[in-house]
Amino acid sequence: MDTDEKSKSVVVLAGGVGAARFLRGLAVVHPPKLTTVLVNTGDDTVLHGLTISPDIDTVIYTLAKAIDPQRGWGLTNESWRAMESLQRFTKVRPVGSTAAPDWFNLGDQDLATHFYRTARRNEGADATQISQELADAWSVDQQIVPMTNHEVSTVVELAENCAAGKAGEKISFQEYFVKHKHAVAVRSVSFNGVESAKPNGLSNLAEAKAIVIAPSNPIVSIGPIRALQGVDDALIKNRDRVVAISPIVGGQAIKGPADRMLRELGHESSALGVARIYSKVASTLIIDRVDVELKTQIESLGMRCVVTNTIMSDVEASAALATTTLESLKANQ
Repeated sequence: MDTDEKSKSVVVLAGGVGAARFLRGLAVVHPPKLTTVLVNTGDDTVLHGLTISPDIDTVIYTLAKAIDPQRGWGLTNESWRAMESLQRFTKVRPVGSTAAPDWFNLGDQDLATHFYRTARRNEGADATQISQELADAWSVDQQIVPMTNHEVSTVVELAENCAAGKAGEKISFQEYFVKHKHAVAVRSVSFNGVESAKPNGLSNLAEAKAIVIAPSNPIVSIGPIRALQGVDDALIKNRDRVVAISPIVGGQAIKGPADRMLRELGHESSALGVARIYSKVASTLIIDRVDVELKTQIESLGMRCVVTNTIMSDVEASAALATTTLESLKANQ
């Protein structure tokens, strides 16, 4: 990337569905080749011996216009023959075996992505190289960068006895999110391996004209990225160029458990609660119109607050939000 391109580059810190929908709009108003997407990999998992990166795949599939629009994950026109065929093995599976898990759906087309990723990992390729190969295969022009090439695992501690386990027991994020449908209370969230993991994208953050924290879960989507050594320092150093978008609208998450997780972990489930989490690293917060009454309180934290429509119901709405997001930083320049 030459000097002129660096002066126009945008970096987006991204989780899953909310970030992907923002990125599809950003692609309309900003050159995709000048966009770097720094993606959470804390919820990566291994099933059936396959390495699976849900957030990276959701971002790539969305930008390739191949995502299933109803589910918000997986591929359109998907079939499920492989998952259906697994059912025959459940009756012979020994107690304690992890073979043939049927709680995490993988579509037949989607399996090809995981086959490729796993084979390349076994050949010694790192996560960055593999993610770019997958993006190229789907003709995605954005630079898709996993937050680290090292293994970092998001772990959820249960707050009470439930079907998922006993209070204090720790389970993987995918068990919490998919197997138990994020219907269990949490006591804490931690990121195993984050202390020794080397972050990707620090040079991109330093050079970007704009850094966007996408409307993703602040705890388990953006949290793992920020937990990597040096990321918050880079954001703080470039705070005037950092803008965050609240994933909480009217006190509720648009999708997923962000609102309940914020409350359970001692935060306020509101755009103001999100502002308190991001005020150290972001100069600007974008909030929805329904939360306009929180603008003054958010600005008292030392942030600019921009009020607009943040519900990305279609590509046009996503593009309008992306335009507002980029323009919001001009006041700091």
